[in-house]
Amino acid sequence: MPVLRFETEPGFFLTADAEGDPTKPPVLLLHGGGQTRHSWGDTALVLADAGWYAVALDARGHGDSDWSAESQYGLDFLARDLRAVIARFDQKPALVGASMGGMTALIAEGERPADSDPICTAIVLVDIAPRAEQKGIERIFAFMSRNLDGFVSLDEAAEAVASYLPNRTRPSDHSRLAKNLRFRQGRYYWHWDPNMLHLWRQQTGPDQQNRNEARLYRAAGSLTVPTLIVRGGISDVVSEKIMAEFLDLVPHVKSVSVANAGHMVAGDSNHAFSKAVIEFLTHELVNARSTG
Repeated sequence: MPVLRFETEPGFFLTADAEGDPTKPPVLLLHGGGQTRHSWGDTALVLADAGWYAVALDARGHGDSDWSAESQYGLDFLARDLRAVIARFDQKPALVGASMGGMTALIAEGERPADSDPICTAIVLVDIAPRAEQKGIERIFAFMSRNLDGFVSLDEAAEAVASYLPNRTRPSDHSRLAKNLRFRQGRYYWHWDPNMLHLWRQQTGPDQQNRNEARLYRAAGSLTVPTLIVRGGISDVVSEKIMAEFLDLVPHVKSVSVANAGHMVAGDSNHAFSKAVIEFLTHELVNARSTG
C-alpha cells in the first residue's frame, strides 16, 4: 500500500497508509491514543473494496509520525495537524475517529469559523463522546503506564494486551501486534511517545475534565455534517447512559452499538464495525450526491 507523508508544520511530518483509488471519495481514519494507523484491522481494505479511498493516519507522537520535542500533544495541536492534512486532499474527506481521534475530529470541525465551509463531509465517532466514564479512562491509563520499560518478546506483549482485553479472541500470530511496537536495544516498546501520559493525566483532573467536556459539547453542537457515534456494546468508556445523554443534547447525531465490542471497537469486532461505517457513509454521502 502507498505510504504518505504530510508536513503539518515546518519540518514536522505525519505518516499514513492509503488503500484504494485516490480519485474516489476519501475517508480519513484517526486512531486512538496509544494506538497507530495499524489499529484499524481490515477496515481500510474493506472501505477501499466498497469504493472509498481510505487513508489511515499516525497522529503526532504515534507510530511513524514525528514526535514533538516540546511534548505538544494537546487537542489544539492534533486538530491543527488534522486541518493541515485535510488541506492536502483533492476532495473533503469523511473523518472516522476512535477515542482521541474522534475528539480531534470534533474540535477540528466543530470549532471552525461559523462563516467557513465544513472541512469534512461526515464524522464517525468511535466509542467517544464529550463525557466519558472515569473508570474506563483510568483503566486505559493504567494499561498505558505499565511496561514503559518494554517487553522481552512479542509473546510478553501479547500477554499484556490479552489481560487488558480479555473479551477479544487472541490472534494466531503477532504480526499486527508487531506493527504497534518498536524494537530497539533488544526489547519491544509501544510505538508512541511516553511523554504524552503526563499531559493526558493533567487533562483528566476534575476541573480540566469539566472544561474539556464543555468544549467538546460546544463543538458537537456546532456540527452540521452527518455524524454517527459507534459505541462498543460492552464499552467501559462510553456507557449506554453517556451515549443517551450525548444524543439528547446533540439530537442530530445518529448512533449504533456493536455487540460484544469494548472501547477498541475496530479491533474487537472489525467486520461489524466496518459494515456500520460503510452503511452510514453510503446512506449519508452517496445518496446525498445522487439527490443533490
